[in-house]
Amino acid sequence: METTLPKISFCNHELSKLVIGDNPFYGFSHFNHLLSQHQKEFNTPEQVVKTLKRAEEVGINGWQNSITERSQSDLQRFRDAGGTMHWFCLSWSTEWYENPDKVFEDVKMKPIGMAPHGGGVGQRCLREKKFDLLQDILKRIRDTGVLVGLSVHDPKLLHIAEDKGWDIDYYMTALYNLHGGSDKFREKFGYAPLGEVYAREDREEMSETIQRTNKPCLIFKVLAAGRTIGSQQQIRDEFKYAIDNSKPNDALLLGMYQQFSDQIGENAAMITEICAELE
Repeated sequence: METTLPKISFCNHELSKLVIGDNPFYGFSHFNHLLSQHQKEFNTPEQVVKTLKRAEEVGINGWQNSITERSQSDLQRFRDAGGTMHWFCLSWSTEWYENPDKVFEDVKMKPIGMAPHGGGVGQRCLREKKFDLLQDILKRIRDTGVLVGLSVHDPKLLHIAEDKGWDIDYYMTALYNLHGGSDKFREKFGYAPLGEVYAREDREEMSETIQRTNKPCLIFKVLAAGRTIGSQQQIRDEFKYAIDNSKPNDALLLGMYQQFSDQIGENAAMITEICAELE
């Protein structure tokens, strides 16, 4: 299944409308331990490179992942095999919160953009109101010369950044607020939920927030971490919602798992078709 994905102008770079993420590569299913283990065992370093090369075949030219020793090794292996994707660096969990200077070490892997982790850094700074620390991290990214990104789970953080005029080039925006969903559940029922909560109304709130800013967004959790993949039609409906409710210069960021089908080819074909219908 071959296709030619549409490209967008993303901070003066030509970027495919679909960008590949890394959660399935490293066993972060956001679902349960067994699925996470299955994903991790399937995605050997050789398989990760094979998956990324397949992504290039269908026109995907962007990869985003959290920087760890393993992900750096996979990135280098991919490049050594001739891979030329734009690479977006996300901090590992709370690492930049605890050691902001790690930014200057991580930039050595030559990303086009860097962003502090939305849950580990962004959400923590929002909760603790440590906006000076978050802006200091963003300034360090600016000092490296690459694009400055901010990953956002709660729309409130994007509103603060826009209202205060923070020096940011792009956002990463989750359609589902994992922290907020759990808080809503706890308020309603009086006890903590079993696992992550994906509240449907979160999509509307984040979509409105995405459209508020002129800056491009990498939109993630489009399929609610695999909770809305009951059929090909449902997947298509979720893609169409995200595209219809975002800007022309925004891209969809999806983790894809090649064990049981060619998700990369299927998703690229759907997104190409949806974008063609809007022309």
